[in-house]
Amino acid sequence: MTLFVGRHGRTTANASGLLLGRADPPLDDTGRLQALQIASVLPSDATVIASPLQRTRQTAEAVSSDVRFDDRLLELDYGEFDLVPVAQIPAATWDEWRRNPSFAPPGGESLAALADRVGAFLDDIAPLARQGHVVIVTHVSPIKAAVAWALGVGVEVSWRTQVAQASITRIEVSDRGPSLHCFNDVHHLDGPNPGGPS
Repeated sequence: MTLFVGRHGRTTANASGLLLGRADPPLDDTGRLQALQIASVLPSDATVIASPLQRTRQTAEAVSSDVRFDDRLLELDYGEFDLVPVAQIPAATWDEWRRNPSFAPPGGESLAALADRVGAFLDDIAPLARQGHVVIVTHVSPIKAAVAWALGVGVEVSWRTQVAQASITRIEVSDRGPSLHCFNDVHHLDGPNPGGPS
């Protein structure tokens, strides 16, 4: 069966080009509309599991009134970089981040650590997904880690992917393991939908 992995709708921090990790702003007006749009194309009988942050909680609750929450779906912890404009991160820092999956922002979390927790969550949920549809509502970095999990590749592939707000990625789960069937689908949204941080 299918894992539908959705990114939350927009927040003011996303619209402003800020790195957004564990900070917890709500959806803005556009984000609330996007939550309704993503809900309109997801199966109504799915098990829904989300990150507990407001932006994912509000998006998931547009999909279902019965939502489970799991901390392993939280966004990457950006530490001291949380709510910092993307353009203000030094180029040398970006270079090290891209080169080294074990790099962590000051006080934050590495992509390798994120991949471990997201992979553990997906391994745990895979038996449920083999029996029926599961909707996961989460953030940019966990979605990229889920794609790496489905493809059986390292999390460094994250730097070669782009995830739009309120997009849907579909992973089929069978006895043979996961396979990526659809990535970053935004056909349900009105107008252009750039990626944007977290």
